[in-house]
Amino acid sequence: MTGFESLLGVLLVAVVLAALARRMGAPYPAFLALGGAVLAFVPGAPKFTIDPAVALALFVAPVLLDAAYDSSPRDLKDYWVPVASLAVVSVALTTFAVAYVARMLVPGMPWAAAVTLGAIVSPPDAAAAMAVLKQLRPPHRILTILSGESLLNDASALLIYRLAVGAVAMQAFTLGSLGPTLLLVVVGSIVVGPVLGWLMLRVTNAVEDVPTAIILQFISTFGVWIIADRLGLSSVLTMFCFAVFVARRAPVRTPARVRLPSYAVWDTAVFLLNVLAFVFIGLQVRPILAALDPDVRMQYLRFAGLVLLTVITARICWVLLHNGVVLTKNRLFGHRPKRPGQPPPTFAGGLIISWAGMRGIITLAAALALPDGFPFRDLIVLTAFAVVFGTLVLQGLTLKPLIRVLRLEDDDPVGREVEAARERALEAALSTLENDRSPAAEAVRLELSAHLGAHAASGEEVGEAHASHEDVHRLALQAARRTVLAMRDRDEIGDDAFHRLEEELDRVEVGI
Repeated sequence: MTGFESLLGVLLVAVVLAALARRMGAPYPAFLALGGAVLAFVPGAPKFTIDPAVALALFVAPVLLDAAYDSSPRDLKDYWVPVASLAVVSVALTTFAVAYVARMLVPGMPWAAAVTLGAIVSPPDAAAAMAVLKQLRPPHRILTILSGESLLNDASALLIYRLAVGAVAMQAFTLGSLGPTLLLVVVGSIVVGPVLGWLMLRVTNAVEDVPTAIILQFISTFGVWIIADRLGLSSVLTMFCFAVFVARRAPVRTPARVRLPSYAVWDTAVFLLNVLAFVFIGLQVRPILAALDPDVRMQYLRFAGLVLLTVITARICWVLLHNGVVLTKNRLFGHRPKRPGQPPPTFAGGLIISWAGMRGIITLAAALALPDGFPFRDLIVLTAFAVVFGTLVLQGLTLKPLIRVLRLEDDDPVGREVEAARERALEAALSTLENDRSPAAEAVRLELSAHLGAHAASGEEVGEAHASHEDVHRLALQAARRTVLAMRDRDEIGDDAFHRLEEELDRVEVGI
């Protein structure tokens, strides 16, 4: 079988596994992890290789941009304390706990290599958790904290990873030199990201061809990562700042006929990258296991199992400790939300967050990116896969039953914001037709009322608008878009609600 045929077969199996996962209500990365594990033991499996130098850029940059683009700065500000607790403190504690355990088990492992392992396995991947949580609709607070964590923990973990890998090359690892380097990298990334976002919008603003626009999106994504890397900055943090800057400004500049297909392409690309990451890591694990003597293989597997236990335990301990402090503070001084209606944290919510620490594509990409000749590289790669596999299977497949046992329910704040924004958008659109009694204006009234009125969420289709009312139609939609954008800019609605309304208006515009 040729490499191309093998790749087609792998993709077909991945699609089947993903469909099976959706049918069972499980996260599809868990099933991909099972597929990768099977691939690692299949004799005569296809051989695919990837240059370690491009692994992080290929797998992390598009996934991070896709997640950061949908993030809500308003919600991140509302929950910045628990998000920072997970994205910074939990990552640091997990990193150094794993490094300590690794050194205890393998005293000959350099500290820099042990810290590298800790940084690789410390950042959870919210994609797996979201695949389960969004089906069960737990409190919005939990979804916001986990999605915010998944964006920022990549930056902190990969920054430690980069410094530790560099320390191995320099044969040195000193905490004294870490502070100034971190400050320079963080400040530089925060500045450069928005600058590159501004340049990208200026360049792509005049592009009207859909395929060209989508290709430029991917080129700019990888370009930002490469530029940040060349400047010695944090590619992850730069990408996050770039994506947030673009996401706040692109809705005004990007036409609906470009935005809708680009979303579909990006969803496909993220799924494909997850598939390839599990395939590549599975294929790397196979020769590692095959080359080991049985006794050494058992030592490696025991090492990986203890690291997995450390990763899970460290997160649970920190999340429950932090949650306990917050609950005690609220009990003594009362719950003081930043915005009316925000629910207080609960023990059950903290338990879900502590158990939703599945590792995924970031861990796999970081392991694949280790250069050949890195100390204990085989052990680190095997351990990274074991942690991803173990957390996805153990936690990913038990998260749904745990949520049902705890009976957590969502009060649907995003749904309420969507309804409020939909009503305001309809009012703004109809106000442009107030003095127009023409047949074209009446047709637009009926169409917009069907899409944005009380029954808009039912998914009923509306007939295509007649060409004679095209100008009236466009002016009404522009008024609706301006209203929704203004509500987001005033923090009356979050980005979750905004993107739902944006998609509805896009579909009205293109006649879907």
